[in-house]
Amino acid sequence: MPSHVLLETEFDRLSLVRRGKVRDVYAAGDQLILVATDRISAFDYVLGSGIPDKGRVLNQLSAFWFGRTGHIIANHLLATNVADYPEVARAYAAQLDGRSMLARRTTPLPVECVARGYLSGSGWKDYKATGEICGIALPKGLRESDRLPEPIFTPATKADSGHDENISERAAANVVGDELLQRLKQLTLDLYAHGVAHAESKGIILADTKFEFGLTGDGELLLIDEMMTPDSSRYWPKDSYAPGGPQQSFDKQYVRDYLESIKWNKQPPVPSLPDDVVQQTRAKYLDAFRRLTGRELEFERA
Repeated sequence: MPSHVLLETEFDRLSLVRRGKVRDVYAAGDQLILVATDRISAFDYVLGSGIPDKGRVLNQLSAFWFGRTGHIIANHLLATNVADYPEVARAYAAQLDGRSMLARRTTPLPVECVARGYLSGSGWKDYKATGEICGIALPKGLRESDRLPEPIFTPATKADSGHDENISERAAANVVGDELLQRLKQLTLDLYAHGVAHAESKGIILADTKFEFGLTGDGELLLIDEMMTPDSSRYWPKDSYAPGGPQQSFDKQYVRDYLESIKWNKQPPVPSLPDDVVQQTRAKYLDAFRRLTGRELEFERA
């Protein structure tokens, strides 16, 4: 059952902390409420159209993965049932239900932690130019979408707007320190290995993904933000995988293809999307959710 598109939230009794490309983050006492809207970005711009239920997919898939990986590292998730939120937030249950989570507050670390098992995206561009990704030398002669000899850790800067930039481990260590970076690297590769194994059992390739981490006030390291969603990962159908070029995907490829077809110059004003592109993109997100979780998207709690 499709629901209306939620592009922006306004909760006057909660304090808005920030609006990201997709998430609106509010403070509720010493906790945070992360709301996944249906906004969609492409080429570093939030577009004029949303994708119905996209925020629900991101939120519920993140909760699914958080629930599976607590044995690897603790995360910031406290609750997804609005009945368990602070009382001040419950008045907004109609908008929060199914697309939000109550989370512990942390200070986010200023690096993105990316794991790559396949050669795609910015990694492919870097490899073509230098034979390396983030200073890691790779074998010669690899094709786009080839599986790498082993997964690699490729950190990136975090950008509030614009595009994240790949950096070397050395550069990342200069930001967070050697000891913490080595811990982040191992956690990133362990989490990725868990995701790869589960996705493969569902007929899906998890080509790459990125994680964010934060420190609590008492110094505990937590996994935060979203986790192995179609927005933060490349998911490919295993049965159509064919290295040597781009792959079919479970993300916003329909959107990118449409924007390329209309020759948008990737500058404002941002275009809106035709209904068929919106619906095909929604179907991809829902398909990924169903296949990975084995259940239907939750729209309303009884």
